[in-house]
Amino acid sequence: MTVATNASAREHATSSAATRWGQLIFCVICMVMIANLQYGWTLFVNPINKAHGWSIASIQLAFAIFIALETWLTPIEGWIVDSLGAQRGPKLVVAAGGVLVGIGWVINAYADTLTLLYAGAVVSGIGGGAIYATSVGQAVKWFPDRRGLAVGLTAAGYGAGAAITVIPIQHVIAAYGYQEAFLWFGIIQGGVVFLLAWLLRGPEPGELAGAPTPKVAQSARSFTPKEVLMTPVFWLLYVMFVMVSASGLMATAQIAPIAKDFNVGDSIIFFGATTLTAALIIDNIANGTARPLFGWVSDNIGREYTMAIAFGLGGVSYWLLGTLGTAPWGFVIFAALIFLTWGEIFSLFPSTCTDTFGAKFATVNLSLLYTAKGTSAFLVPVANLIKTSTGSWHAVFAVTALMNIAVVALALFVLKPMRRRMMAQS
Repeated sequence: MTVATNASAREHATSSAATRWGQLIFCVICMVMIANLQYGWTLFVNPINKAHGWSIASIQLAFAIFIALETWLTPIEGWIVDSLGAQRGPKLVVAAGGVLVGIGWVINAYADTLTLLYAGAVVSGIGGGAIYATSVGQAVKWFPDRRGLAVGLTAAGYGAGAAITVIPIQHVIAAYGYQEAFLWFGIIQGGVVFLLAWLLRGPEPGELAGAPTPKVAQSARSFTPKEVLMTPVFWLLYVMFVMVSASGLMATAQIAPIAKDFNVGDSIIFFGATTLTAALIIDNIANGTARPLFGWVSDNIGREYTMAIAFGLGGVSYWLLGTLGTAPWGFVIFAALIFLTWGEIFSLFPSTCTDTFGAKFATVNLSLLYTAKGTSAFLVPVANLIKTSTGSWHAVFAVTALMNIAVVALALFVLKPMRRRMMAQS
């Protein structure tokens, strides 16, 4: 009887492992399918400008609208996922997201006015946020034992997934025009997401009983979104997220102007590639690698210690780019280190949030925290103000370095004891 019971338990554990890895793969593919909504947009800007004569600033307003809706509406979309339950929530929300991102790009294909272009951004922003929030929520729920790694792999699909479609999109734009690229990639990407959506589901109660015991502390109860918003821990995490995200955006969003001001942008460093081209390629690889790498590290040594390592290295990287980035290879290496120590925020913070507040309402709770990305975007122009007032980028790098070091101190000496007390009480 005991042998039969053990065999049944092993079979159940094997089946559960296959199920959750399958769910993770589906979510990663969905994230890859929406990656170029953000990271491939730059390919369309100049063709749109050439075709219609609209200013670059007015065209880029569509991108700003997309980012705002992709970020700020995720709490609502996450609440819908958690409210509909494990079986219906992920399916319906991701399916709706797939339809919306497809429609959004089809609208862009036929947009002959800025109003229509903005409408496309609204529709695709809502759809993209629904897919992003649900996919990350799936990762934290299915992998309590490897939460950092699972979220990191999912976020890497979004951060690096555009690499798969960038070259095909460029070819379609060159051969047939940007409208055809919007039309066909919108239909294909939205269609793939829509089909995969019906394979998604969340874990049922007790389904993960055979999963390995997590190495990091996790809350014994699940907090509702209202309860989460009432806790000091959430707002501390929010402030830390904003500080690290803003410092990264302040530097990384200005890579091209910085390379130009450092007089290294057009320097050839290998195989005919310029410093800026090499930096952009390596930076994207580093950005994607950081998410699962530091997520995996945090599963083994703890979230706060990993934050200290990543953001401490980040602070040093900002300083080194500001002081040694005037040499071509120095620029490439230290810019890559910034991306490597910045992209992991999209795995560390969702993991920490779910560890602290539980899995039942994880999708909406981590979506509330994700809005910090939208908040941090408002601080990006500060870099230009600092550069204008001081006449150089060195002060910008000093500020960003100090912001990262400050977050290290907050993680070790404020967040860690606060989370320990809170989870002990719960």
